[in-house]
Amino acid sequence: MRVQHLRAMAAVVGVGKSVIGRNLEVDALTLMSHAFKAALEDSGLKKEEVDGLIVNTGGAECDRLPQLLGIDVQWSSQTWSHGRMSGIILEWAAMVVHAGLARNVLCIAGYSSHAVRTRTVRGGSGEAYRAGGGPHWEAPEYGIIHPGTLPALAFQRYCHLYGYKPELLGAVPVAQRKHASLNPDAVYRQRITLDDYKKARFVVEPLRLYDFAVVNDGAVALIVSSADRAGACRKPPVYLSGMQGMQGGKEWVIFSRSNMGVAQQSLSRDARRVNRAVYEMAGVEPKDIDVVEIYDSFSPEVIFDLEDFGFCPPGEALGWIQGGRIEPGGDLPVNTHGGHLSEGMLGGFNHLAEAVRQARGECGERQAPNARLVQYTLGPGVSIIFRGG
Repeated sequence: MRVQHLRAMAAVVGVGKSVIGRNLEVDALTLMSHAFKAALEDSGLKKEEVDGLIVNTGGAECDRLPQLLGIDVQWSSQTWSHGRMSGIILEWAAMVVHAGLARNVLCIAGYSSHAVRTRTVRGGSGEAYRAGGGPHWEAPEYGIIHPGTLPALAFQRYCHLYGYKPELLGAVPVAQRKHASLNPDAVYRQRITLDDYKKARFVVEPLRLYDFAVVNDGAVALIVSSADRAGACRKPPVYLSGMQGMQGGKEWVIFSRSNMGVAQQSLSRDARRVNRAVYEMAGVEPKDIDVVEIYDSFSPEVIFDLEDFGFCPPGEALGWIQGGRIEPGGDLPVNTHGGHLSEGMLGGFNHLAEAVRQARGECGERQAPNARLVQYTLGPGVSIIFRGG
């Protein structure tokens, strides 16, 4: 099957979010049930019409969650509980409905910081105990002891290669806080200035407090249907026009751009040539994209993805974003909900929800004008291009 055959063969027909906040003292399962109800209402589907399920993370596994949500599914699965799976889950759902294995697939994730604190007290992350360890330094038993260390090292390398001052990175959290100020769901809405950014403490130098994702509670649900059924739902469908999956190997280092020599990377490979699949399937180029939602646990990921996906040549993104280019009203609005840095950390699912809503044109004050093509990116390599109907 040629990848072009999957272009716009599935669509997101329902989006729902729970309340988002810090220390809500509500379990993830309750938040997921609220998000599911909101997605059902958004789609106009009945609960009985949801016959597929993919769970990312939350209060229950895929064998128990249908019972708790009161749905009867014919196909279900789950992924490792990590935000990197968010885009993959939506792509998987698109293939399931296109293959006829289910009609309407619920994709869902829920987060409870209370559960995270409890797990930490019990002895740390499961990643530390995986065979071979984990690739993103999330609570390892030795060596680099914080996931923020790798993007900090990679960003230092980036500044060294291209001669930038690290404080220029402040343009990312400043822009995203401006977007978040227009988002009533965001955890942090008060705008910040570049001076505020420079005065903030280092967490892992050169990254400062505002370069890190918010730790919070919340849940997101999306419902994916086949294109031939999507038109019957309550709101206009948003089609998955292009997609590409997660890449792997020594050239791909999470939280780093390609070809910078980080870890075992070579200095010659250009990710822009590799990341062509998503554009070829959608039949568009980076210049055609109206809005980009970039997975941003740390500010440098925005810089790295803008270059890896061809919006800027290597070494130019940090200069290109200065002067408001990714802010509301800018040439290329990025993370229009505020991203993980300001709206809150929901494993990329809130980016997917925002992409759908931007493509529908229903984001109110933060709506980007004429947003029809919205792209989601998540290094290494994951991307979806959404097209409004």
